[in-house]
Amino acid sequence: MNNTINMDAENRVVLNVGGIRHETYKATLKKIPATRLSRLTEALANYDPVLNEYFFDRHPGVFAQVLNYYRTGKLHYPSDVCGPLFEEELEFWGLDANQVEPCCWMTYTQHRDTQETLAVLDRLDLDTEKPSDEEIARKFGFEDDYFKGTLSWWQLMKPKLWSLFDEPYSSTAAKVIGVLSIFFICVSILSFCLKTHPDMKVPVISRILVRTASNTSDYVLDKSDTDAHIAFFYIECICNAWFTLEILIRFIASPNKCDFIRSSVNIIDYIATASFYIDLMLRRFASHLENADIMEFFSIIRIMRLFKLTRHSSGLKILIQTFRASAKELTLLVFFLVLGIVIFASLVYYAERIQTNPDNDFKSIPLGLWWALVTMTTVGYGDMVPKTYIGMFVGALCALAGVLTIALPVPVIVSNFAMYYSHTQARAKLPKKRRRVLPVEPTRGPRIPGPVGSGAAPALANAAGPAAAQNRRVNAVKSNHPARDNLLGAPVPKMGDERRQSNLRSNGTPSNPQMNNSVE
Repeated sequence: MNNTINMDAENRVVLNVGGIRHETYKATLKKIPATRLSRLTEALANYDPVLNEYFFDRHPGVFAQVLNYYRTGKLHYPSDVCGPLFEEELEFWGLDANQVEPCCWMTYTQHRDTQETLAVLDRLDLDTEKPSDEEIARKFGFEDDYFKGTLSWWQLMKPKLWSLFDEPYSSTAAKVIGVLSIFFICVSILSFCLKTHPDMKVPVISRILVRTASNTSDYVLDKSDTDAHIAFFYIECICNAWFTLEILIRFIASPNKCDFIRSSVNIIDYIATASFYIDLMLRRFASHLENADIMEFFSIIRIMRLFKLTRHSSGLKILIQTFRASAKELTLLVFFLVLGIVIFASLVYYAERIQTNPDNDFKSIPLGLWWALVTMTTVGYGDMVPKTYIGMFVGALCALAGVLTIALPVPVIVSNFAMYYSHTQARAKLPKKRRRVLPVEPTRGPRIPGPVGSGAAPALANAAGPAAAQNRRVNAVKSNHPARDNLLGAPVPKMGDERRQSNLRSNGTPSNPQMNNSVE
């Protein structure tokens, strides 16, 4: 029986993880090969021969699930641990994070969505923290001159111009430039809309030569057309002069010309600015041509300047990013709408032809497509309505299907917007500078065995450092541990034995055994 107990003790292993001791069988750790715990040997540096345990300075809560994985073969995710920390711990123990059980997979992978969201917010540049001079030099590509201290006046001026016109919150002057840019955008859009109002137009009077009844020539005035007031032309000239100056400065001071040209907002900006000059030249040189006014249609691109406000508003950036992140849901919504429109347009066309219906509005299926679109989107103009009972039943089904089709993807889009907005608000409340944590771990010196209380103790303490202090600590915990006896070679005399020997040396007589027992 003693042999059985000794064999069981030899097969057990003690793991001290973060101060919490776990005990299991060595055979349990061999269930998952090629991992850190399956290759435990006493030659490892983290093995303590005094306490006969392996010490790992890792997260104890995660290790409980790791050890349970060895025991049961099922890896569960602890809900009180952050996802990246769980992945780091699994990587340390040599386990695969993809082996998480399906019941915990959705909870576990939430951190990956969060990390993707944070990466998107980093690309959106919503953080207003001022970069350092070294980061600015690296961004503009003259870090070599920065380290050499040979920056030219243009290299010093270029980042300032860029932050002045492209980063509205970098300084007070940049805020003023941002306000001016918003002002000219709003004035340009307002002017573009107001000049089409009839009260804002003036008649174009032309003088026509006619022949009178007395066979003489005379001139009459005729209102041939109406045109926008001349004041709108001057307003557009001033606004587009500002836009031209702004885009030229931003292009010259941009850190990367290719990225600047490929930017969608910048494409809208310089196409809208170019449309003004093209329209100006057409009015000057091609006003006599027919259909020259059709070029005014392309001036609608100037309305797209509203997207320039995304540089000044983080909310608009988040809204645009929400639609980008919800592209799959929006595509699915459009697909189901098109499917429902085609089905119900065909149904209502044939439903209205079954009964006698002299006032049938559905002359063809293409006309029914317009009715189905208006009905499914719950707009309901009333220009086309079914008049038979079967047609009304199809119309009711069309309205119900439209409500359900539109309502299903909307919560996903709302949740994406709430996710981006909440993370943006959280980032705004975080401190700009975090405290540095040095990635330095204290090294453990080698354990040098030696008798406690010998003359080499000071030298041992100086040489071993923390290891000697640890040995002194464990000596007070386990004085009769078999591993300790094997390590030191011989048992250390107890306090009573030392006092008994000192009494024999001083008095020459044996000391009182009762007193020795009490002292012990």
